[in-house]
Amino acid sequence: MNTELREALELLEKEKGIPRQALLEAIASSLQQACRNHFGSADNVRVNIDPETCEYSVIADKVVVEKVENPVSEISLGDARLIDPQYQLDDIVQVPINSKSFGRIATQNAKGVIVQRIREEERRILYNEFFSMERKVVEGTVERDNGRSVIINLGKADGYLSENEQVRGERLQPNEKVKVYVVEVRDTPRGPRVMVSRTHPELVRRLFEEEVSEVRENIVEIKAISREAGSRTKMAVESHNPDVDAVGACVGLNGNRVNAVVEELRGEKIDIISYDENPAYLIENALSPAKVIAVIADQDNKDALVIVPDTQLSLAIGKEGQNARLAAKLTGYKIDIKSESQAQEQGLFDDMGIDYHGEEDEEEYEYDEDEEEYEEDGYSESSSDLTEDGQALEAEAASDYSDSAEGDEADASPESIDASPEGMESAKTGEYPEIDAENAADDREGEKHE
Repeated sequence: MNTELREALELLEKEKGIPRQALLEAIASSLQQACRNHFGSADNVRVNIDPETCEYSVIADKVVVEKVENPVSEISLGDARLIDPQYQLDDIVQVPINSKSFGRIATQNAKGVIVQRIREEERRILYNEFFSMERKVVEGTVERDNGRSVIINLGKADGYLSENEQVRGERLQPNEKVKVYVVEVRDTPRGPRVMVSRTHPELVRRLFEEEVSEVRENIVEIKAISREAGSRTKMAVESHNPDVDAVGACVGLNGNRVNAVVEELRGEKIDIISYDENPAYLIENALSPAKVIAVIADQDNKDALVIVPDTQLSLAIGKEGQNARLAAKLTGYKIDIKSESQAQEQGLFDDMGIDYHGEEDEEEYEYDEDEEEYEEDGYSESSSDLTEDGQALEAEAASDYSDSAEGDEADASPESIDASPEGMESAKTGEYPEIDAENAADDREGEKHE
């Protein structure tokens, strides 16, 4: 047993992860190369290595001839019969070769072959390791800034964050921990070249998969993402379990889940909306927080006409058109936004067959473009149990009820008092019928989408 060779192979296999079989093949190739350098040819040379004991032998197959013209591939009949008296002309004799007889140059070349094969195996293993990380998020340490690109230490290899994949205005400091999305892994002579990104929309998806177990287990599916890195992201989610609220699962208790993603993205705003198969409802959700009067979507041409109240036009478009632009990317529709007055002037309501006279009872909403940061914690939950219309209606109904109650109390007469036992019991307890503001809000929402 070749104990030294076996221990060396075990050490390389443990430290560098190179399989023993690959190392044995490298040794066999190096011995063949040494024979080629020593004898000038190695076409008839075979190397046998026992993988268990690591014992090896170098054998040359030579043809028995009467007169030897090429000693590398031929052997005389007399020499052959010294090995075995039964050999005849044209027989193949297996002649052992002593590898210790190789010269210094042949030995150095054999060593170079082994080293080269080990490096190739290291690069191949490293490439396969990082290739499996492609389309995933990895954490690394900022190593240095080369001006146009940032080098991120990913452990066994470096990640290259090019200028196009950097978030505008984001400053990465040396030794800072950062999460990046692996876009591509290239195999180069110097090892794998890992291209990473901080602007890719899939970075947001992978971060939510890490933070939200429902997304990781495919209970909640992220259907679409549109992103303007460093500023705002819109994300449409859908639940495959009726008992799980998709938006609430992504937001988390007190917003802890979405805030963890926002923190990793250095304060980037994230709008989470409910996905809907109906493109009109999806577009309405995508334009949140703006209210929408009507949406006409053409599925064939992938364009949509959206009508919003006059006070909501600037909010629907967003600062520098960002809200509308992100909504268009999210839904895949070209969105044309009209105000209520423009729609009435152009007769769009008549063309759609809608008898619309305005929303005089709606609570007026004033929007200031300089105060577009409407989310306190960096996100907005666009679908809630009680809509803004419902809240306004509830407040309005409560006010009307209060005024009515005060007037009735002031003008009450003996004839108007309910003297029945039920009426007297209500007067004692102060219990009054509840106002179903949520159903009223749903009725108003239905009128919008007629």
